[in-house]
Amino acid sequence: MSRKLLPLSITAALIGGTAMADVPKVAVDIAPVHSLVARVMEGVGTPDLIIPAGASPHEYNLRPSEAAALQEADLVFWIGEDLTPWMEGAVETLSDGAAVTALLESDGTVLLDFRENALFEAHDHDDHAEGENHDHDEHAEGEGHDDDDHDDNHADDHDDHDHDDHADHDNHDDGHAHGDHDPHAWLSPANAENWLNVIAAQLSAADPENAGTFFTNAAAAREEMTALSAEVAEILEPVQGGNFVVFHDAYQYFEDAFDFPASGAISVGDAADPSPARIAEIQARIRDEGVSCVLTEPQFNPGIVATVLDGTEANTGVIDPLGSDLEPGTELYPQVIRNMAKTLAECL
Repeated sequence: MSRKLLPLSITAALIGGTAMADVPKVAVDIAPVHSLVARVMEGVGTPDLIIPAGASPHEYNLRPSEAAALQEADLVFWIGEDLTPWMEGAVETLSDGAAVTALLESDGTVLLDFRENALFEAHDHDDHAEGENHDHDEHAEGEGHDDDDHDDNHADDHDDHDHDDHADHDNHDDGHAHGDHDPHAWLSPANAENWLNVIAAQLSAADPENAGTFFTNAAAAREEMTALSAEVAEILEPVQGGNFVVFHDAYQYFEDAFDFPASGAISVGDAADPSPARIAEIQARIRDEGVSCVLTEPQFNPGIVATVLDGTEANTGVIDPLGSDLEPGTELYPQVIRNMAKTLAECL
């Protein structure tokens, strides 16, 4: 973006006018990432949210205003094609002149592999976590995963599934077609801390005059993230070690961050309902290990949860990794993480 250096007196006189036009236009894919970008830009500008929090990032039809935001953007921040495979084409078409940052590919991001089975065993995430300097090219074609391994034959059902009926946030089977890693990496506060600096650096490159503000905001936000992690650990401490299962396997970054592993997931993804065999596996785990909590999401079929809970004494709770009911902005990300912890603690 071209910039002209103006005398201070002229710059001051133009506040609210031409000077404001120099603030880069920024577009962001999902609400939690939008929250991080908004925090770094606080006092300078406001990013545009492309995918409403209640919509499905995996498959979404852009509204004209959202397409315009991408087209006008100087910078685009998104999780990456593992979460929103459709968005790569939209960004290439509409934002060809923008600086685009796929956060899953940024240095320092810790990535976790997909979990394939209904039941999760205790394991060390270090065995399958990825750290800095990722090489994602080897995953572009989804090598190393065979969709035939899935209980629910999601690949066969996907084309017939109407995603408009769900406000879900991804589909693991399609995720395998684009990479080997679980894309829900924003649920790790450590990843969020790392991304704050990545965001500040990209914004500063586009807008050097406000670089000090961007990095100051990022540093403050990192301190807030540290405090948030301590708060969540305190919320979870009374129920630490409790057994729970989730409807959708989307939370291992949160589990790993707070050393609170789930026992299993009712569904791998949202392409099809879980098979009877998978439900039976989960029911057996709930009974045999005394699982006391089943976490679901607002968009999933409550009848399936009722089937899983039949004959058990487990509680249920509704968890929301996207903040669908929260106001987009600087407070959304910490509230998403905080609400997840509170829901889990109350359910247990």
